[in-house]
Amino acid sequence: MQFFFEIFDSSLPRLGPGDNAYTRKALAMLAPVKVYSCADSNRSNLRVLDIGCGNGAQTIELAKHVDGSILAVDTHQPFLDELQRRAREAGVADKIQVCRKDMAELGQAHTSYDLIWSEGALYSMGFKEGLAMCRNLLAPEGRMAVSELCWFQPDPPAEICAFFRDEYPPMVDAEANAVIIRQCGYDLLGQFKLPRAAWMENYYLPLEKRLRTMQQDYSAEPVKLELIHSVQREIEMYRKYGHHYGYIFYLMKPSKSYS
Repeated sequence: MQFFFEIFDSSLPRLGPGDNAYTRKALAMLAPVKVYSCADSNRSNLRVLDIGCGNGAQTIELAKHVDGSILAVDTHQPFLDELQRRAREAGVADKIQVCRKDMAELGQAHTSYDLIWSEGALYSMGFKEGLAMCRNLLAPEGRMAVSELCWFQPDPPAEICAFFRDEYPPMVDAEANAVIIRQCGYDLLGQFKLPRAAWMENYYLPLEKRLRTMQQDYSAEPVKLELIHSVQREIEMYRKYGHHYGYIFYLMKPSKSYS
């Protein structure tokens, strides 16, 4: 894990596919969020939870556009430190509190949130399991935005199927995820795909540049080179097959008929 975090260093622009414009788009699809404050329906002081925040690209974008306080949760302290540094630079540090915690432990909390956000992170505990946990943390009139990896087309090529059988076996298509969302007690308000630029320009190209440097630095260390090459292979798979899969942003609210 130490070397994994050396590859995915906090200095990278992003630690996963994403784009500020699409964070704003997801937020706008939940608007007007401020009327959903569980603390006081006449105020806009929202309680926001960002699960698996990483180094905080989306956290800072949320802080710029949401009136309220954000609890940003991740397991890796250097990510949280970088988030705080960037938040100070962006002038939104007073709106963000960080917490080093495994997301699975959040289910033990007794706080409810008006807005729960998780970009490409719930997979680490399982999409369905993560949704179920968040259902218990979300205020009755709250809203949630989650992005999840999905198949875009039926019958993808054998090579990319084999890749994801190893990397992410639970991966299903968008319609199957929508069913899971409803089963977990949510009404789906909308959804959209992240574009290719959110993968390549914002995430993979800066990461690939780092990989080239690390290949030279660790050319005599085969175990580390193997991990570097596995990350490079992921990038090559997306270049070749990215039209078959990607992230879908799902926007939802608690279903009143759920029990």
